[in-house]
Amino acid sequence: MDKVWNRNIKLTNVTKHSKSWWDDNYSRELKKYRSSKSLEDWKFFHKTVKSTKRTFFDLKINKIANKKQGPWVLMNWINKQKLSTSEAIKFNGQPCLELDDFWQVLHFTFNTAQYLSVDCDVLDKLGSFLSLSWTHFAEEEFISSLLKYNNSSTPGPDKLLWRHLKIVLKDSMCLRNVVTITNACIKLGHWPSRFKISLTIVIFKPNKLSYNSPKLFRPIILLNILGKLIEKVISDRIQLHVVTNNSIHHSQLGCQVHKWWT
Repeated sequence: MDKVWNRNIKLTNVTKHSKSWWDDNYSRELKKYRSSKSLEDWKFFHKTVKSTKRTFFDLKINKIANKKQGPWVLMNWINKQKLSTSEAIKFNGQPCLELDDFWQVLHFTFNTAQYLSVDCDVLDKLGSFLSLSWTHFAEEEFISSLLKYNNSSTPGPDKLLWRHLKIVLKDSMCLRNVVTITNACIKLGHWPSRFKISLTIVIFKPNKLSYNSPKLFRPIILLNILGKLIEKVISDRIQLHVVTNNSIHHSQLGCQVHKWWT
């Protein structure tokens, strides 16, 4: 037993980096970053560690799968958590036990303002401002707005991602056509029906003790990507006019894009 132990023993220096996937290369890269404090060195170290960890654990998972040990062996890698108890959503004191009842409750909760009338007379009480002429959109406005979007954002009903649209609009003809469509929408006062199509995803609000009320959920609206881009460009233009001409109350701070005036 003593001979077998000494032949197979592995001496390790226990530190906070004592991980199965850690080796001397990472120690050198970490030491290099600590001495240089360079952002590039940190990015390289972080990227290398992330890639190696992924490769290490993929090999572990494949090894377990090939040995037919079952997925429960992997449970030792994670912290055990208690599952929260399930409770039916209640509305007016009654639980929603059928799927149709559940969707009716969510519809009543999220769309209460759908058929409410709007009193436009309140606009007559506002003071008058200087009228401004609306100029046609430029291609640069679309390129600037497009660069702000994250490529990993969830797609809408058209299944297109922002990285797809960025590739499409690199073509000058496609970009010119989108600008033409936008200017036509403003001139005609028309919003295409395809841009009105939406997909609603219902998610729960985090860190709640119970989810027995529809108010503990919230809807996420997913729209077609081209319509979202056009809305963004129009919104930026309106905010530019409003802020530069002092047409907004000084206490209004929310939902403003600080782009041209900061």
